[in-house]
Amino acid sequence: MFDLHCHLLPDVDDGADTEATALALARAAVADGITHAVLTPHIHPGRYENSLASLAPAFDQFRASLEREFSDQEQSLKIALGAEVRLTDELPALLEQGAIPFIGEWQGDRVILLELPHSHVPPGTDQLVQWLGKQGIRPLIAHPERNRDVLRNLARLGPLVQAGCLFQVTAGAVAGDFGPGAETRARQMLEKDLVTVLATDAHHMERRPPVMSRGRDAAAAIVGEGRAWELVVDNPRSLSAPNFIERAVDNPA
Repeated sequence: MFDLHCHLLPDVDDGADTEATALALARAAVADGITHAVLTPHIHPGRYENSLASLAPAFDQFRASLEREFSDQEQSLKIALGAEVRLTDELPALLEQGAIPFIGEWQGDRVILLELPHSHVPPGTDQLVQWLGKQGIRPLIAHPERNRDVLRNLARLGPLVQAGCLFQVTAGAVAGDFGPGAETRARQMLEKDLVTVLATDAHHMERRPPVMSRGRDAAAAIVGEGRAWELVVDNPRSLSAPNFIERAVDNPA
């Protein structure tokens, strides 16, 4: 399985706080059947002042540690660098500065993992999405099923659907780990074929572990086995392929 939203990169946000924790999360991900992960630390001006330039050295260091960790094991975790980018007024400038790593491509567009405020869908979000589209950028909206506006009314996603957004639903939400409201919305999105990928949004071993399988199983009960596998393998593999292809070119071995 391919996980396009997780916070394994150590000591950069509210995810893994140490390398030991990050390696434990990686081992748990592999045990659950995850083979590839795009690491998506927060980029949130005023809270997490990360950027591609600051994250790249931390990523390279962790990748080397990960390769040592799995050097004598048959199964390993392949990783790429992305980011979970908060929707703020600074977003256009950050893009112009090349400060945001993309998580992949979809139908010729570069893709960013875009996080809305948890409390609401800000007015004008659909206009921003249209502006991004003119730049050849498509948002993959992170965990919309947990947004309070969407919890109150699923129709709040309508303008974003029409604007061409992709949607990442949390696997744990489908399995009921985030409460009945998020579970209901996640299931409705699956039923309406609005979900592009499932992902773990893993932060911690206990509170938010890197478990995809339970959500995949729950999704299969709603949309069938074939579609469920598309959400955790086919779609995320296709979307993230450029990131992992670049890694292969960097290190042909």
